[in-house]
Amino acid sequence: MPSTVDLPPLAVAVPLFGAVVLAVAGRWLPRLGCDVLAGLWAAADVALLAWLWGATGDGRTVSWVGGWVPRAGHSVGVVLVADRIGSGIALLAALMVLAAVGYAWRYFEEPSGGHAGVFPALLLLFEAGMVGFALTGDLFDAFVFFELMGVVAYALTGYRIEDPRPLHGALAFGVLNSLAAYVTLLGIGLLYARTGELGFAQIGAALDASGKGADALVVCAFVFVLAGPLVKAALVPFHFWLPDAHAVAPSPVCMLLSGVMVELGVYGVARIYWTVFAGPGGIPADAVRPSLLALAVLTSLVGAVMCWQQRHIKRLLAFSTVAHVGLFTAGVAVLEPAALGGTAVYVAAHAGAKGALFALTGVLLDRFGSVDEAGLHGRGRELPVVGALFTVGAVALAGLPPFGTGLGKGLAEESAKSYAPWLPWLFTLVSAVTAAAVLRVALRVWWGAGSASHGHAGDPETSGGGEEPEVRAPRRTLPVVLVAVPALLLAGCLAVGVVPGVAEAFDQAARVFCDRPGYVAAALDPGTAPPVPPGPAPDWWSAGAVLSGLLSTALAVAGAAVAVWAPGRVSARARAAARRCHLAVRPLRGLHTGLIGDYVAWLTVGLAGLLVAVGALR
Repeated sequence: MPSTVDLPPLAVAVPLFGAVVLAVAGRWLPRLGCDVLAGLWAAADVALLAWLWGATGDGRTVSWVGGWVPRAGHSVGVVLVADRIGSGIALLAALMVLAAVGYAWRYFEEPSGGHAGVFPALLLLFEAGMVGFALTGDLFDAFVFFELMGVVAYALTGYRIEDPRPLHGALAFGVLNSLAAYVTLLGIGLLYARTGELGFAQIGAALDASGKGADALVVCAFVFVLAGPLVKAALVPFHFWLPDAHAVAPSPVCMLLSGVMVELGVYGVARIYWTVFAGPGGIPADAVRPSLLALAVLTSLVGAVMCWQQRHIKRLLAFSTVAHVGLFTAGVAVLEPAALGGTAVYVAAHAGAKGALFALTGVLLDRFGSVDEAGLHGRGRELPVVGALFTVGAVALAGLPPFGTGLGKGLAEESAKSYAPWLPWLFTLVSAVTAAAVLRVALRVWWGAGSASHGHAGDPETSGGGEEPEVRAPRRTLPVVLVAVPALLLAGCLAVGVVPGVAEAFDQAARVFCDRPGYVAAALDPGTAPPVPPGPAPDWWSAGAVLSGLLSTALAVAGAAVAVWAPGRVSARARAAARRCHLAVRPLRGLHTGLIGDYVAWLTVGLAGLLVAVGALR
């Protein structure tokens, strides 16, 4: 139902205004007042975006800020275009920010000087960047919002400025993402030189009208524009910043980085391709599909292998995010609405599970000052509720029915196998390996299973000992909010899988998302876009989805059990084979040096490889 209120600009303006208010009022308000005010602002934006999601329905809500509407198909104004995928990921970002604000309730011991509003103000500013990027229909504004999001993320990563390690992680994060942003800006310049336009719809229409097809300039512009989203999404080999940043960022920030920011990078890849380059003047699907799929497979496998190798729990979860981003990209790379709809379900549920796991890891860091799996062996027994929730998060990550991760994974697999029959096995393997690593942590830390000596004790880069607690004030009891927030996030992950109609809603939303002519018509002349007819309803928990979820969970449980209990019982030949496997992946671990120069080199190699692949296949 159309709304008389211009919702898209409000959804961006509310967190921006809230950040300003907190930055100013935080000098005088006590910490409790700042926390309450931040929670109210975050809740208000959740309500606005939920209203927008409902008002958009199966169409699009278009807003030309300031009334600068197009004339004869050309425009100079700022346009926001909300469909259910775009407004849905904006709503997901708002919900995750609200969860982070709640989790961070009196979480830090703020420095003296009356700056209690700084951290919540940064969270709201981060939200404004994410929401703006999700809703914008203009390529340059997408760059602006993406950079706003990035700059605030650097500040949040290095928030504990008194410790050099967060500063180093933030610096690597900032340099790599800033260089990618410059490349994106170069791509935008190439498109503007060719078309004279900046809007998604206008650029796409101008490319189609040019009749030149995918020449060298268009191919270069496509790869260059995707540089920023690919780095934000942490696809291999653009992923090196992510584990370094997660290892040192505060736990509430990790919830946002893994829960929604990297997924926005995948969303950016999909949005830019479908609206700008999917037409006859853009890049053929036969060139984009194998190129993106190769990145997706490489990312999934590298993320899973590196996840298994870690004993630093935050790094382990970070590499799990890398692996799952590869799966999300595989769903997008199929370039089919059904696969995109399943991926959207997967993303929504994964945000709840991964946000909860990082929040629970923050409890360990708060209580014990460590996130070292081996060093924490058995020490979590005094936190049984936290251990139970961590175990639930692990099986949710595996896709156990009826969690939404299993539903989304199953829907994406069913559609993806029509293009590549082996893709469902990739989804099953990667989700099983990453979940097995998380279950292994749960067994060792909370249940004291196995021996504390196992776990790559000789590899300092995988360790998590020697960390400082994020909460400086000693606590005798565990604050309820530190358990309530992850419990609610896991409940949200479960709700995605059990609420009827979720699969149908996301499937239709994906059909609207992929309707490029409808997007162009809505952006250039609102009200003229024809409705998108519904397709066949996807199976809600088909037999294949249930079996896939059960199989990946069973493999995860078996893998964790073998890792915990088998080392002391296997034969000498099996131990030798395990050592050989460990040595085989050592070069891969060695690539993660923490040196910014190395990471920049890999950024260059990745962009060059993608440019060659797309150019050769077009």
